Amino acid sequence: MQAERAPDYLVIGQIVCDIQPDGRGVLGGTALYSALTAARLGARVGVLTRGRYGERIDGVDVPSLEPYSSQLTIITQSAETPTFFVNEYQGSRRTQTIRKWAGPIDLRGLPPHWANARVIHLGPVAREIETHQALSLSPDFLGITPQGWMREWPLERGGRVRHVPLRLPPELLARTDTIIVSDEEIAQARSAVEWVGARRIGVVTLGPNGCNLLYGGHRAELPGYPVKTADLTGAGDVFAAAFFLNASDRAVSPVTAGRYANLVAALSLRGIGPDAVPPIEEVEERFAAWVGR
Repeated sequence: MQAERAPDYLVIGQIVCDIQPDGRGVLGGTALYSALTAARLGARVGVLTRGRYGERIDGVDVPSLEPYSSQLTIITQSAETPTFFVNEYQGSRRTQTIRKWAGPIDLRGLPPHWANARVIHLGPVAREIETHQALSLSPDFLGITPQGWMREWPLERGGRVRHVPLRLPPELLARTDTIIVSDEEIAQARSAVEWVGARRIGVVTLGPNGCNLLYGGHRAELPGYPVKTADLTGAGDVFAAAFFLNASDRAVSPVTAGRYANLVAALSLRGIGPDAVPPIEEVEERFAAWVGR
């Protein structure tokens, strides 16, 4: 895709660098996982991000974005550093530290025609999107994964992340077609999910167990697709892209979109990293067999 053409699917958010226990840097974040998922599912995809890539920064070799250039059109706003995340696990409990922050993404740097993309996905991971700037966007379908607006940390020096209640302006919620949070986030985001779900669609993901939907005042519990799990990283971002793409077609019901997204997310769990997202041919074949049972 060339920058002169508006994408079918535009995701806005930082592509981050996750520092592994052995000190290696691995690219991640909602923007990367969701964008690659949408591309694998046949969409023309654009990304607006901010960071610095393909260099050694603070002792970490930050991977380049170049390997993804054939699948995605990425606009990178310059920064001194990428956002560095460190994830530490004790059992199933995760502690996150933000070591460095790339800074805010300026939506005024978006090509004007990109603001009219069919689907726009606001995918902040570290408060990098200014909510009032987002009101300038005019997609056919606006999807939000708000986890980054529920994170706080010592901004200047970096430090441990703590979770805070989600507070979004009513004007943005009123324009949101779908909001997706995890079962770990819903306690901080319940009012926003219920508000959007009363009018359009609110989703709570349950990991391998599927998702709960609230749509137009109706509720549905959708089971996950059973697979052998290798890695849970990025599954929620994969789910979001698959859901937004399907739900943006008003002929597709929220329940169908939810089942489809459950399948795509589950299939991505079989491998490690964004390359584990399955191709559309496998998704369509398995989905037809699953819903036809």
